[in-house]
Amino acid sequence: MLLARRVLLAAPLLLAADKVPLAATPISRLDTRWWRERHQQKLLEIRARKVDLVFLGDSITQNWETSGPPAWRDFQPVWQRLYGARNALNLGFSGDATSHLLWRLMNGEVEGLAPKAAVILIGANNLGRLHWPPGETIEGIAAVVAETRRRLPRARILLLGVLPSIRSPWASEATATINAVLARRFAADAVPMVTYRDVGHVFMRGSSVDPAQFYDPLLTPPAAPLHPTAQAQERMALAIEPILAAMVAGG
Repeated sequence: MLLARRVLLAAPLLLAADKVPLAATPISRLDTRWWRERHQQKLLEIRARKVDLVFLGDSITQNWETSGPPAWRDFQPVWQRLYGARNALNLGFSGDATSHLLWRLMNGEVEGLAPKAAVILIGANNLGRLHWPPGETIEGIAAVVAETRRRLPRARILLLGVLPSIRSPWASEATATINAVLARRFAADAVPMVTYRDVGHVFMRGSSVDPAQFYDPLLTPPAAPLHPTAQAQERMALAIEPILAAMVAGG
């Protein structure tokens, strides 16, 4: 693993045409008990009810299932208000990188579904301990979009840019690079059924990322700002609501 990481760190931004990076390779986390159990529970859930809207992502998406107190972690009221009547399914898994979401898509988590819309928010964990270069993360996100389109051909897809964080100068620069490329690759009408939006402005104060929009500094011990508070996540949800409402209505 150490050797593989060194190779990844040395990889250039632009990938060779014949290279498939780890970020775009399906990788399971079945050796992690809670992850395996959540995956199994979601397989049961998709067979038990109607699904019109799917959220695909990592811990930021999974947090929609969290209730407070405290108020900064009380996500459920907003989820219920905005998505409760839309037959929404939460497929967020804490700690997932693009490779893990890709594996889940290929291993039953959307099998048999025909949602009207899907929201994809993934890539933050690629820039954490994995430290995958921006070019590889871009290919990983593109692979997730392609697999979602293949598995859910009638769903309109809302792809969100990687959210800003305050982890390191490298992570901030990588986030900006990734989102700039995604904006070009998924520009209006460039890919059928896919809309791209960068909602990073929700987390800014002036020209800087606002640490008050994240709950990580409130943890014990505190951590670098990465996960939106319930209030910031509500503002993010409201920012995409016009697009999402049109997608669900049009489906």
